[in-house]
Amino acid sequence: MPSRAKTAARSKKTTANKTRRYSSVVVDGLKQTASRAMLRAVGYTDADFKKPSVGIASTWSNLTPCNMHIDKLAEAAANSVDASGGKSTTFGTITVSDGISMGTPGMRYSLVSREVIADSIETVTSAQGFDGLVAIGGCDKNMPGCMMAIARLNRPAIFVYGGTIRPGAKHTDVVSVFEAVGQYAKGAINDQQLKQVEKTAIPGPGSCGGMYTANTMASAIEALGMSLPNSSAQEAVSRTKLDDCKAAGQAVLNLIKHDIKPSDILTRKAFENAITVSIALGGSTNAVLHLLAIAHSVGVKLEMDDFTRIGKRVPVLADVRPSGKFLMSELIKIGGIQPLMKMLLDEGLLHGQCMTVTGKTLAQNLKKVKPYPKHQDIVHAFNDPIKADSHLRILYGNFAPEGAVAKITGKEGLNFSGKARVFDSEESSLQAILDGEIKAGDVLVIRYEGPKGGPGMREMLSPTSAIMGRGLGDKVAFITDGRFSGGSHGFVVGHVSPEAALGGPIALIKDGDQITIDAVANTITCGVSSAEMKKRRAAWKAPPAKSTRGVLAKYARTVSSASLGAVTDLDR
Repeated sequence: MPSRAKTAARSKKTTANKTRRYSSVVVDGLKQTASRAMLRAVGYTDADFKKPSVGIASTWSNLTPCNMHIDKLAEAAANSVDASGGKSTTFGTITVSDGISMGTPGMRYSLVSREVIADSIETVTSAQGFDGLVAIGGCDKNMPGCMMAIARLNRPAIFVYGGTIRPGAKHTDVVSVFEAVGQYAKGAINDQQLKQVEKTAIPGPGSCGGMYTANTMASAIEALGMSLPNSSAQEAVSRTKLDDCKAAGQAVLNLIKHDIKPSDILTRKAFENAITVSIALGGSTNAVLHLLAIAHSVGVKLEMDDFTRIGKRVPVLADVRPSGKFLMSELIKIGGIQPLMKMLLDEGLLHGQCMTVTGKTLAQNLKKVKPYPKHQDIVHAFNDPIKADSHLRILYGNFAPEGAVAKITGKEGLNFSGKARVFDSEESSLQAILDGEIKAGDVLVIRYEGPKGGPGMREMLSPTSAIMGRGLGDKVAFITDGRFSGGSHGFVVGHVSPEAALGGPIALIKDGDQITIDAVANTITCGVSSAEMKKRRAAWKAPPAKSTRGVLAKYARTVSSASLGAVTDLDR
């Protein structure tokens, strides 16, 4: 029989292999001597080769306020991993600023960057043999990009949100700037007032301050169980955010020790939790696109119709921007999203048995969460909702046979019918709005901005904000095969599928066609006979590709429909 010493040694080796499942292939044994030599040059010691290796994926750059502080957060997470018995290695990936590129050709690269980020994190983590991963994201596409990589890799991992920005002067934020452009065009504010908003609305680091795409996705990821409790509801520049990064460093080692993988957390019920929380918060339409993509990456079947099914029983409870009053910083002051999740759990609207990165279930995490303070006006009670059911509406009809995504809170009304004003690009529509050519009752149709046609599915924050600034938010509807920023509000419908570049019905619409949107019946229709549409289709010719070389051309060739999450690795 083997001695106790040999048995203990074998047990210790088995444990080590379990916690170093990937790194041991890279650094153990004679044949990996050169690998160890290379790693010594970047700071590894003899002891480090026996520790779990953790990659810290940093989306730092100083090209946007959303990410300008993430280097410090990555450093805090790395130091925590090292102090907790692991060995950290920090690496970078890209970001594209939606706010800066908005309304320009550069915005075509925004959604593309989600795929580049996911691909790059997957590439580095797999090539370097990390046993675990901490990914830190700030701007809109960082978060789903990080999560898609985490889902594909399926090794112990945790996501950390970079945090929200603080309010600007006079309760302003980035959307205030976009809407000020419309106010200026209308003559409602002067040069000096416009300049003042420009100078004071964005005071420092952090992601855009309302329940726009960044804060929506941070909240959804927390609801998925892939972030630590309240990671979504912390200011970028705060002690709590640094503490969150330190806790993440400890937590990822616990995940490695217990072999808790993303596939154990990212179940179908977890995605239903994420949808529920996104609706209750009045979140961005981009949650539809990104949750579909993350689910695809982990092999969970999720469809747009799941948003409709869940939305029938989940109310909008948070009075937050863009359609509401309050900013994320104000929600943070009353407790963040944890009390809201506890409310939803107690109401039977969340699956409490879902595993999370704490190693505990969602219900266990929420057990000791205190309710919101009395007399707060930000999160409403179930008997006094902002809207009794979801604001995210999945619409079908002869205008969008494969579906479209609307963001309708009810403040704009629940139905809209008007005459089409058709534009073949975002730029031409924006100019018409600023020139005062768009009138009450018009339905703006902006096409050839879809995933393939854009290419890149640009967001339409500039034109929707200009409409708001001109006071037409409840008088004009806006439809596109592109996307909307989380900051967009009004009667807006995006993700129209099939898109114009593929010859979808949106490509056949003409000025003056009657368009009807019904956010109760969830339909979007064009009042043109099928015979006339058939005639128009016969005459339609696909426009030439806007990009024939480089990343945009490659993206256009590989990207799927928005109704499938606009993913680029779809089995065909």
